Amino acid sequence: MSNGKNNSMNNNQNTRNLSDVFKELQEIRYSGANQINTSSKPHSEAKIQKQSKTQKQPRIEKQSKPKAKVSFIENNNVSFDNKKGIKLSNLLIVLVVLVLVIIAVFPMNVFSVETGDDSTEDSEEVVETASIPTDFEINRRALNMQKIISENSSFEKVKEQVSEEREIEYDIQTQQNPALPRGEQVVLQEGVMGKENVSLVKTYENGEFIEEIILAKETIEEPTPQILDIGTSDFLADLNIHIGDTVYLSKDATLRKEPSNDSEEVADIKNYIDVKLLELPNEDWCKVSFDTIEGYLPTNVLTSPTKTPSIIEKNRIERILINVNIEMELNKSTGLTLKDYQKIFKDLPNDKNGIFEENAEVFYNMDKKYNVNGIFIAAIAIHESAWGTSQISEDKNNLFGYGSYDETPYESSYDFSSFAEGIETVTKSLVKYYLNPAGTKIYDGETASAWYYNGPTVEGVNQRYASDPDWHTKVYSYMEMLYNRLS
Repeated sequence: MSNGKNNSMNNNQNTRNLSDVFKELQEIRYSGANQINTSSKPHSEAKIQKQSKTQKQPRIEKQSKPKAKVSFIENNNVSFDNKKGIKLSNLLIVLVVLVLVIIAVFPMNVFSVETGDDSTEDSEEVVETASIPTDFEINRRALNMQKIISENSSFEKVKEQVSEEREIEYDIQTQQNPALPRGEQVVLQEGVMGKENVSLVKTYENGEFIEEIILAKETIEEPTPQILDIGTSDFLADLNIHIGDTVYLSKDATLRKEPSNDSEEVADIKNYIDVKLLELPNEDWCKVSFDTIEGYLPTNVLTSPTKTPSIIEKNRIERILINVNIEMELNKSTGLTLKDYQKIFKDLPNDKNGIFEENAEVFYNMDKKYNVNGIFIAAIAIHESAWGTSQISEDKNNLFGYGSYDETPYESSYDFSSFAEGIETVTKSLVKYYLNPAGTKIYDGETASAWYYNGPTVEGVNQRYASDPDWHTKVYSYMEMLYNRLS
């Protein structure tokens, strides 16, 4: 019986299937032993499901195993001794480990094994299906091979060779210009883009451009460089001015023929007067035009409205004052504003009765309405009325002694209803008879008769207006005093 069993075991050794192996591994794992203990725990026989083309699935019953022996149930119920069974189990464990590795790399839910049973008389083909035991520990970091293959299969990299026309950037050339404010730029020549043909290889990844490799370039049209002047003058930048602008003197200065303090003097220029900037040979000297006279001034005596905001108003007044002289023409408006007249006549020390301050606007209106120097009219009134204190001015509102004769000055003088009426009457008379040449258009469509005209100056009026030969110097002294109240 012993030999028969061994022979039977050898015959059936090759017919063991994967289902039996998995069952055996499962029992070994949970038994906690390195070898099979047949005396304490009997093995459970494997359930084998056999499918046949002609027979229904047979029912297999569990059988208990004798001690120290392992039994495998196949078509023939044969047992073998414990020692050989353990060796065979170890070999099968190695095979199972290899199978598990293959399954991990190529996962399958189900695999099939075909076996042949030599002991069956009809050589019936048996197909067995085994599932991976559910009690094995799950590898939670296993690679998802299907996902990796899917993602890489969608990767697409395309290269194409093309030829296209492109623009060539122009260069920017700069040069320093001491006649410009520092930092200011002036375009002397506009830049123009060039053109070129470019052969290149472009690379796309999944339709998105990633790089290009230029193979060759051929210039079609050369670019034109842009030329810029860069200013370097701190003087111009400080005053925020340019060549050709009007600048103003911040102090009295001497205009010279050359840019040197030792050069010949050309003219003296008063503070606040404007000049035109012509050239800037260096940062210390500049060439200017003072009215019609050209020469050089030190740059440190000049200012601008940006640096001195009040300079324009001061220049306006100074331009008026610079023309005040005894030879000045009186048949012209002064150019003064109403505020100027009010400033001139406000709080005059000798105007005790306030007559001239009250009539400042009247003198301004004469200036504009009759195109005459209103300060000259006021100076005559001051001189003739002794600042409005004479008896004729007080009694007859006549500040000029108009109509008076030397023999009977009070009796022959005109009587006016107001100081304003007297001021206007005298102004019209001077314009018509003393200040304008005959035929000059004056007011109300009339022309000047010039009966007493001897020139439009104070001295010219003096010859026929007053018997005092120094009358003109006295009147001009009052004019000069009134004008100086502007500064």
